[in-house]
Amino acid sequence: MQPRCYKKPIPVHNQEVKVKIINTSNLPNPEYATEGAAGMDIKAHIEEPIVLKSLQRKAVPTGIFVEIPQGFEIQIRPRSGMALNHGITCLNSPGTIDSDYRGEIKVILANLSDTDYTIQNGDRIAQMVLASVEKLTWENVTEINESNRGAGGFGHTGK
Repeated sequence: MQPRCYKKPIPVHNQEVKVKIINTSNLPNPEYATEGAAGMDIKAHIEEPIVLKSLQRKAVPTGIFVEIPQGFEIQIRPRSGMALNHGITCLNSPGTIDSDYRGEIKVILANLSDTDYTIQNGDRIAQMVLASVEKLTWENVTEINESNRGAGGFGHTGK
C-alpha cells in the first residue's frame, strides 16, 4: 500500500543566490528539473562521444565556468538513474567546486558496470548543488568531552 501524500503548504526558507556563469557550450545553462529539486542537471560538452569501458574513469568537460560567491560551494553529485540503471557514478563525490576556482567544471565519471557506456554531447551526466560553507577556527585544548560513541568507528555499531 502506498502512503498518502497530502498537499499542504510548506514554508520556504530558500534564498536566491546569484552565481555568475560563462557557458561556452551550445547547451542551455544548468537548470532545476522540478520546483523541489535540490540539484541542477549538468550536461556533457564534448565534440565526440566518450566510451567509458568497465571500471574506466574520465573527466568529462561541461563548457561551464562559474564565479561562486564567497561562503558557498557547488557540489557535483551522481545522477541516481545513471547509477542504478548503468553503473555510472561520479568519483570524488560529492566533488567540491570552491568559490575561488575559475576553471571549467569537469565531472569525473566512472563506469562501475561490466558494460561499456557511451556519453554523447548534451547528455545529463551529474547534478550540481549550491551549498553554504561554514569556516572553522581551531581551538587547541588538552582534552575533549566524552560521548556515548567514544572512539568507536568503522562498523562498531554492527549492521
